[in-house]
Amino acid sequence: MQPRTRRQKDVLDIITRYIEKNGHLPSYQTIARHMGVNSRSGIARHVRSLEAQGLIRRRVADGPFKLELCVAEAQESRLCVVEWLEPGATQGAEDWEREAFAVPRFLLGLYADSDVFAFRVTDDGMSDRNIAEGDVAIIERRTFAREGSTIVANAAGHGTLLRRYYRNGSQIELHAANDAYEMLSLSADAVTVTGVFRALIRPA
Repeated sequence: MQPRTRRQKDVLDIITRYIEKNGHLPSYQTIARHMGVNSRSGIARHVRSLEAQGLIRRRVADGPFKLELCVAEAQESRLCVVEWLEPGATQGAEDWEREAFAVPRFLLGLYADSDVFAFRVTDDGMSDRNIAEGDVAIIERRTFAREGSTIVANAAGHGTLLRRYYRNGSQIELHAANDAYEMLSLSADAVTVTGVFRALIRPA
């Protein structure tokens, strides 16, 4: 299960990181300070919501209550399952390229599993940005992009590519970050944007 709102996610992340660093749970005041707010009542409301979702637990201990982290659920909430854009599509694809895989959610921020996909980079066209052939790019699903964004697009006659996106009148320009690769200039109807680059994983 995942927190239902961004603020709940922030509270759960603060609790989890604090435990990892300090070995015990933070107070409401500590959580509020990390979030940059003054209201402990607001933090208490988020804690109650997280408890209702089964992500944390409150218990009474010698009078005051303490928080407990439900480890299995919290760990699950910190993972994202990523599907492939084209499972096993690359030449010589390995078995792991045909199945969905889990990555730490911090790589994706607030994106839901369904908001992203994985793409095995097909060439060294973006090597000057430290993205190499064979790397796994994590892509936000989108059908549009801003100028200069690094995107995955299907370009007619050129296959699916990771490139920088620019619009020039009725033409779409796909720029490489490697002088060995030419810029592609294609009509807008010849380019289909499938997503925007968000993170990179380099297989061992």
